[in-house]
Amino acid sequence: MKEENFYISPGPHIFSKESTPKMMKDVIIALVPVIFASIWFFRTKAIILLLVSIASCVAFEAGLQFLMKRKITISDYSAVVTGILFAMVMPPSLPIWACILGCFVAVGLAKQLFGGLGMNIFNPALLGRAFLAAAFPVFMTRWNHPISLDAVTGATPLGLVKFGHSLDINYWDLFIGNVSGSLGETSALALLIGGLYLLIKKTIDWRIPSAYIGTVLGISFVANLISPDVYSGGLFHILAGGLLIGTIFMATDPVTSPVTKTGRWIFGIGCAVITMVIRLWGGLPEGVMYAILLMNALTPLLNRMTRPRRYGT
Repeated sequence: MKEENFYISPGPHIFSKESTPKMMKDVIIALVPVIFASIWFFRTKAIILLLVSIASCVAFEAGLQFLMKRKITISDYSAVVTGILFAMVMPPSLPIWACILGCFVAVGLAKQLFGGLGMNIFNPALLGRAFLAAAFPVFMTRWNHPISLDAVTGATPLGLVKFGHSLDINYWDLFIGNVSGSLGETSALALLIGGLYLLIKKTIDWRIPSAYIGTVLGISFVANLISPDVYSGGLFHILAGGLLIGTIFMATDPVTSPVTKTGRWIFGIGCAVITMVIRLWGGLPEGVMYAILLMNALTPLLNRMTRPRRYGT
């Protein structure tokens, strides 16, 4: 007679069709419009960086897991997602060797050093970008004009507004992506399509994007109301820079963002406040990367502070 083993584990017992590979596939699908837009505007530079970034992240993940005698998990597509996101937040003119080095930091230090997927504190792609921004600031602030790629322009729209004091903004170019910037941050249209797909599939929670974008609109509205000749309006701050790609694909990372509903509201508001403080009064034109990384560090505290009470207590 065949014996069967029954395994009993403590509750709660929740049945769900969700899995890590399924979620990662949804993110990859959502990134397809962003990838197409980056290739359309930045041509071969986008293709090369994207392929190098994906291959490097997958290779580093498999190699490091092999060396540390861990199960190789590249089939869950998380390394592919990290590679795509890392490429999308890079300037088109980034040297290949710098891209590979950044991928090593993203996968090796930000992810595998903490124990792998699910145990990392910081968003891997953003930590890799932060390392390159600190180590090689010249490479990270050289921007190609889209389509032509003839020259390296001096500034992104955020830089022109902050340092050039120019409020002459072409919102149509900002919306479709015909501006200088990182590969995947320029086209608001492509990012919004990807974000809508993730919301429909319930891969991301709506609270963090709502809190992030709503707070940015509120702060920029007040700043513009007080000094309209100095500060641009809320629509500019939503469409320009890395706010949309950060809000949709980075801040909503389920590993590095709070699990409670209240915590997610606080997380989004915190990201927005830090972003706008840097954009309006800081020494840098952009603050999305630092805002999300700082709030990543506070995620364990937010989870603990906003943990719901047990029934009956």
